[in-house]
Amino acid sequence: MTGAPLSMKTVHVVIDMQRLFAEETAWFTPALADIVPNVQRLVEARPERTLFARFVVPQRPGDARGQWQAYYERWKSVTLDELDPAMLDLVEPLAATALPDSIIGKKTYSIFGSPGFAERLEAQGINTIIFTGVETDVCVYASTLDAVDLGYKVILASDALASGDMVAHEMVLTRLAPRFSEQIEILTTNAILDSWRA
Repeated sequence: MTGAPLSMKTVHVVIDMQRLFAEETAWFTPALADIVPNVQRLVEARPERTLFARFVVPQRPGDARGQWQAYYERWKSVTLDELDPAMLDLVEPLAATALPDSIIGKKTYSIFGSPGFAERLEAQGINTIIFTGVETDVCVYASTLDAVDLGYKVILASDALASGDMVAHEMVLTRLAPRFSEQIEILTTNAILDSWRA
């Protein structure tokens, strides 16, 4: 860590902390429960600087675009024809603390696939993004790479990320993300909080 305080040009983006991944579905991510406390600590530190990405699934596979149709044929049990829509909600206590207009739906792995998201950050003058949530090696990593390409500094909160494949999770944090050392920093929740409060 550089030791430089994080400015008000920093935003915390929470990726897919939803019941869909926390409960017994085809996308159940057991390790999600372990990171909720650290994600919540970061949310509480700067609620006005926190956005929540929420993965939105189609009604049926045929409603998806292009190759996503084949994807949802495989994962038909998480389409809304078979899934309770409430499973797309944020987990508690995040759902209770999310501010109005802070929840952004996405149909792609990356949050930057959400219309207007990049423009929202640009309008706010954001230059640094803290990512937490699931899954480290899928939606978080896809969002990270898009953020890097757009020129943002990225901070991955190492103890506030998880995956259904914790080997792949470790690979991102120990092998892949460090290859972008000028653009991606990997910090603990405590280190982020110390820097954000400075």
